Amino acid sequence: MYQIALCDDIISELEKIETLLGKYEEKNPLLKYGIKQFESAQLLIDMIKEKKYLPDLLLMDIFMKEKTGLDAVKELRREGYNVPVIFLTTSTEYALEAYQVDALQYLVKPLDKNRFFHVMDMAFEIIRKNEKDFVVIKTSAGLRQIQPDQIIYCETQKNYQFLYLENEQIKVRMTSKELYEILGTFHQFSKCGSSYVINLNHIVTMNREEIHVDNGDKIYLPRNRVTEFKKNYFAFYFDKN
Repeated sequence: MYQIALCDDIISELEKIETLLGKYEEKNPLLKYGIKQFESAQLLIDMIKEKKYLPDLLLMDIFMKEKTGLDAVKELRREGYNVPVIFLTTSTEYALEAYQVDALQYLVKPLDKNRFFHVMDMAFEIIRKNEKDFVVIKTSAGLRQIQPDQIIYCETQKNYQFLYLENEQIKVRMTSKELYEILGTFHQFSKCGSSYVINLNHIVTMNREEIHVDNGDKIYLPRNRVTEFKKNYFAFYFDKN
């Protein structure tokens, strides 16, 4: 599920935008997203910096008390946060400055529904392209962005999933099903029995009993899954080559 942050210091404006987003979701029933409202740009910045909340898209008003939407996005850009931003405002005064922070669009209120829907289509096209670059995993320390190929394999242990990276092991509390819903969208990941998800790019050798991955670990193949796993691996290998 995608996450959309709405930032405006006028509650009625937040409600109008959320209503439009609801209509957009009705038009795109396969597209699911959560919406979080912020009346303060600083609160949104703090949550992102602390990795407590990592939205996929920002819908940001420009004219706000304390900190403007432009100043907020400039600060996030300096921190390396490159999420798509749609500015919403009552004036065209800051349009040029908005594009200097790589805003996706600058929409003038009151919002035209068809124009808004078109811009949302553009935003999700960008978001889907960016999905190829990283996955977001919720850990005890907050949300964590990880490049898919950094993950060598994952192992289920009771109520936890262990993600093995080259020089790190990450423990997350989630089911194997939840984890595979995230990783399964990347073609290099394949299940190995009920306990493992393996990044096929990291396999060094494989026989009927075990898989050797490039961090030196061995993963034992369940006998009843050998044929299925090998089929997935060779289909991936030949497609890649």
